[in-house]
Amino acid sequence: MASIPNLSSFLPTLSHSNPNNQCTLPPTSLFGTRITLLRATSSSRSLPNTSCSATSATVSFSLPTPKPLSDTPDKTPKWSERAIKSYAMGELEARKLKYPNTGTEAILMGILVEGTSNAAKFLRANGITLLKAREETVELLGKSDLFFFSPEHPPLTEPAQKALDWAIEEKLKSAGEGGEINVTHLLLGIWSQEESAGQQILATLGFDDGKAKELSKKIDGDV
Repeated sequence: MASIPNLSSFLPTLSHSNPNNQCTLPPTSLFGTRITLLRATSSSRSLPNTSCSATSATVSFSLPTPKPLSDTPDKTPKWSERAIKSYAMGELEARKLKYPNTGTEAILMGILVEGTSNAAKFLRANGITLLKAREETVELLGKSDLFFFSPEHPPLTEPAQKALDWAIEEKLKSAGEGGEINVTHLLLGIWSQEESAGQQILATLGFDDGKAKELSKKIDGDV
C-alpha cells in the first residue's frame, strides 16, 4: 500500500516580511498553484466589537421610547441594559422558531435566556424555565414552515407592543421621573395582556395574579 505523503513536507516556512502583509506559497505538486495568505491587521480585529455595538444600537431603537417629560426631559426613564438584552434574546428566539413576529411568548423566552434579572430568577424559583416556556410555545402556536425564514428583526405583535407600552406607563406611574424600565416591568407587561400567548404560557406554568402581585412589590429593585 502506498504511503500517504506528509503535508508538512510540502509546506515551506512562511515569511511575513512582505510589506503588503501577504505571504505566498510556491507552486507544488500538492497545491498546483500559488496560494496567497493575507495576514490579519489591527483594523480587522476590531470588526467584531463594531458589529456588536451596531446590533445593540439597533435593538435599543426597536424598543419604544417614553415620551420626554416637558419640564425635565433628561430625567425621562430609559430601558435598562437587562431589558434591552431580554428583548434582543426574544427576537432571537422568535427567529429560532421561524416565527414571522416577535410576540409576548418570544419576549418571555428572552427574559429567561438573559437570565440575570430579578424577574428571570423569580420565574425559575417558581419552576418556570426556558425549556418549559419553549415547549409550551410550540404546543400553543405550532411549528413554522421548514423553509420559512424570519426577518432579522421580526416585528412586534399587537399584544407584545401593548406589553411594552404597559411597562413604560407603569414605570411613569410608579416613579414619575428618572430610573429605568426594567425586566420586571416587561414581565408584568406580558402578564397584563390577557389572552396573549405569553400570558397563557405563564398561566399554564403556574404564574398567577398572586405571583404577579408578589413580584410587583420588588419592581424597582432590579438595578
